Amino acid sequence: MRAHGRCWKFGDNVPTDEIVRSDRALSSLEEMRAHVLENLNPEFARNVQPGDILVAGRHFGQSSGRAIAPKVLKMTGLGAIVVEYAARLFYRNCFEIGLPLLECPGISEGVNDGDVLSVDVAMGSVEDETNGWRFASRPVDPFLMEMLLAGGLIALAPRLTGEE
Repeated sequence: MRAHGRCWKFGDNVPTDEIVRSDRALSSLEEMRAHVLENLNPEFARNVQPGDILVAGRHFGQSSGRAIAPKVLKMTGLGAIVVEYAARLFYRNCFEIGLPLLECPGISEGVNDGDVLSVDVAMGSVEDETNGWRFASRPVDPFLMEMLLAGGLIALAPRLTGEE
């Protein structure tokens, strides 16, 4: 599983409430998508392209554990999320919906907003094509990788129950 696109860089401690603001949380998915991350970067929702890569620091997706946050990020067409460290619930929610997420030490210091990145989720590698730097992520648990490759938990469930 690979992703290639523009880097959208965010900082540390991004809570799910910043991904999807509480005043938008009861809106339609399309409305939430139109305002995703707007307090941190108003250009993101308007200009993110399919395949682009979201990069952030530590504790991405922390606090409320709003499960809608990864779903709205997936709706933008992101190819992958690469962070220093993700909140555990957010991390798991991404895999459950088939949104690739890698934890990659050093990534937030090594890339810049707008760089072109290439991500190989299965290999756990990120290459910044703009500056030539390469990064290795923490390995993804094999079950989570199977879930991701299936397209998420709902798509994987028939295989797990033998109802395929």
